[in-house]
Parts: sequence; structure tokens; C-alpha cells
Amino acid sequence: MARPTGTKRDFLRLTDLDRSELLELLERAAEWKLLGKRGPRPLEHSTIGLVFEKASTRTRVSFTVAAHQLGADTLMLSPRDTQLGRGEPIRDTARVLSRYLDCLVVRTFEHSKLEEMARFASVPVVNALTDSSHPCQLLADLLTVTERFGADVLAKGGLSVAWIGDGNNMANSWLEACVLLGFDLRLACPEGYDPDPQLLARTGGRGRVVRSPAEAAAGAHVVNTDVWASMGQEQEAEERKRKFAGYIVDEALMRAARPDAIVLHCLPAHRGEEISESVLEGPQSAVFDEAENRLHAQKALLELLLAPR
Repeated sequence: MARPTGTKRDFLRLTDLDRSELLELLERAAEWKLLGKRGPRPLEHSTIGLVFEKASTRTRVSFTVAAHQLGADTLMLSPRDTQLGRGEPIRDTARVLSRYLDCLVVRTFEHSKLEEMARFASVPVVNALTDSSHPCQLLADLLTVTERFGADVLAKGGLSVAWIGDGNNMANSWLEACVLLGFDLRLACPEGYDPDPQLLARTGGRGRVVRSPAEAAAGAHVVNTDVWASMGQEQEAEERKRKFAGYIVDEALMRAARPDAIVLHCLPAHRGEEISESVLEGPQSAVFDEAENRLHAQKALLELLLAPR
């Protein structure tokens, strides 16, 4: 796919792509999946910095392998290893790292820190998760949806998606996907745990918050969930277990969805809390395809942002 004009382009939210770019990127991700390890290496002689303040398995490994398969090297930078952990201003770190590296993949807490990094970096900055959004995971999720329901399902409309549980960063990124693609999105969240109201308003009514998981799942093609307490919310875990009781994706809930519905979960999963063992390991689960697709979607993303035109 053609790289857009301009000297630097960031990917901080899904809506940093327009609709056609998103659909084209997903198509390219499917091509990268078919090519496997033996595809072209458009990023040779590039080095990508992984600036991770949060623990990570899938994001760290998938970006490292994606970069390697595209011909690039990676450098892992945690707060323990850098002056960021000792209070160096983000603006200074961003400007210095830009002199050495070709891209910064950043996983952090406050979205404002990511935005500051992008404002001062002269190389592309990629959001590898913040407390308010997780757009790289959405690329993998949408790729998985096209694999199960056909390449045109996102372009032609008619898709129905359910979100069950916390209105967290993943829920926000699904709202952004709804803004771009216009599918029906119902989010079942306990009161007090709704997603970003501004993003919800931008869906023009296609995204709705409900309180009943069964109402959200009714007739859905895709049923999503995530842990009830995300990283940094561990002290709220017991309270959240009480508030989220009943917001579990189990076989009874899946009977409300379409017979061919799939289940997505960005992992790690807490079996028996937000999702039952039988659903996670059952025939409707697309969770491990979804995890693999992080690799292919991020190859397409890095190619878009970094490959020579």
C-alpha cells in the first residue's frame, strides 16, 4: 500500500487513519500473513525503539518479530534502563531518541505522555497501549473479523459487535472503529464504568451503552471482553469483582449472539471472571487467531509509517 506523503506520521489513535486507509491496511495485513517469514524486507537498516513502561507479552514480542521480518532491528527501552525512569523530561528523551532511531513504539499509562512524545519526536510514534486507547490491538481484532466473516464485512456494513465489561481503553478503540466503519456497537458496562462519552457521541448513535450483557450480545457477530481490572487498577480488583458480577462471557450469553458469532479477548484472560473456560477454549473462540494477528497487522502498520515510497 502507498505510504502517505509527509516526513513523519504518528499512530496514536485508530482515527489517525481514515476509513479507506484502515481498510487498505487490513488488506495488506492479510497479504503479510500469507507471505509469512519469507516476504520482502522493506525496513532494512532501520531501528525501532520499544519504549515500554508497562509489562507486555504479546505487544512486545509481536512488534519485535514484525520488525525483524521486515528487516529492521529493535531496541527495548524500559524505565529501569533509561533516564525516563529517573525523571528525564519526555521532550528531551523524544528528541534524543529521534536522533538514533527510526520509530518509537510507546506503551505507557497516560495518553498525554504519548502525545508529548509524539509532539517532540521527529520520527513516527506508535501507540502500543495507553490507559485511554489500544489501536494496535484493534487492527488485529478487525483483521480477525474479516477472516471469519469475509473481507468485505467491514466495508459493506451490517456488522454487529458487542462489548461486555469495562469501558476501558479497548472499548474506546472499538468506538473509534465504529466511528470509522459505521457498524453497530453495543457496550454492556456497569454504571460508573462507561467508555469515553466524547467518543461515544462521535459514533452518531451507532455505538450505544446498555446495562444488560444479553441486550448487547443479542444477534451480534462479534462478542468482545477484557479483564475487569487493567494494569494499574490492581487495588480496585476486589471492588470491581463485585461491580462486574454477571458481566461474564459464558455459554449462556453466547446463545444470545448469532450461531456463527466469534469471541474476542485481547488477553491475558481471567478464566471464570470476565470469560468462562468453556467459551475461551470453545469453537466460537477466535482469541488465539486474534493474538497471532497482532504480528501481521503491525507489519502492515510499520510498513505504512516507515517503508520508503
